[in-house]
Amino acid sequence: MRVLAGERRRFGYRRLHWLLSREGISMNHKKFRRLYREERLQVRRRGGRKRALGTRSPMTIPQGCNQRWSLDFVSDALTCGRRFRIFAVVDDFSRECVRLIADTSISGARVARELDMAITERGARPLMVVSDNGTELTSMSILRWSKERNVEWHYIAPGKPQQNGFVESFNARLRDECLNETLFTSLPQARSVLTAWRHDYNHHRPHSSLGNKTPAEVAGKISGAPGWGLTPTPAVAPTPNRGHHSAIRLYS
Repeated sequence: MRVLAGERRRFGYRRLHWLLSREGISMNHKKFRRLYREERLQVRRRGGRKRALGTRSPMTIPQGCNQRWSLDFVSDALTCGRRFRIFAVVDDFSRECVRLIADTSISGARVARELDMAITERGARPLMVVSDNGTELTSMSILRWSKERNVEWHYIAPGKPQQNGFVESFNARLRDECLNETLFTSLPQARSVLTAWRHDYNHHRPHSSLGNKTPAEVAGKISGAPGWGLTPTPAVAPTPNRGHHSAIRLYS
């Protein structure tokens, strides 16, 4: 019994009893269990999966753009029932939506590529990135990216989304003002709608925590150069004829 339990460390007493029975060793299962417990052969319960720890020290309040980015995922569905995910990145100081990417699957490697694209567009890298402990964000791709780019990665405590409040607040606005108001018929259409909404959010929507200024106005004022951090107006495909629309709105 000890030899077999050493070879099959994740087998319980029932499976060991069955294997020994196949070898011709017959024993009452109650007696077998008593001996199994006396020999302390119980299967050790595994702990939780390994997680990247990142930093746990208190975060400082950002004093300028690109000092700290927060990121998270939001889920939605097309009218056909197919689920898709939205990857959102927010600048905690200016409240700008840095990235808003929709796809059916977004891996850790894809997250790293999108962050590189954001750095290229903005001409600066963040000093810190804040996220939860999702599998995409604790992958080797992300750990390698943060080390190579010399960007500190801060993981919030599990089950504490309030520690990532900036992006959580953004997610609520995104869902309330865009996702819940639009029926998405296809992934390209969803990307087009999200691109237009992101532009409106950054350039036209007043933000109460910014003194009713837009994120783009705050970013331009802080940098000393009007238009800093702004993205050009997105090119949205024209609405085709035949009565089809790029977005179907629901009105209460």
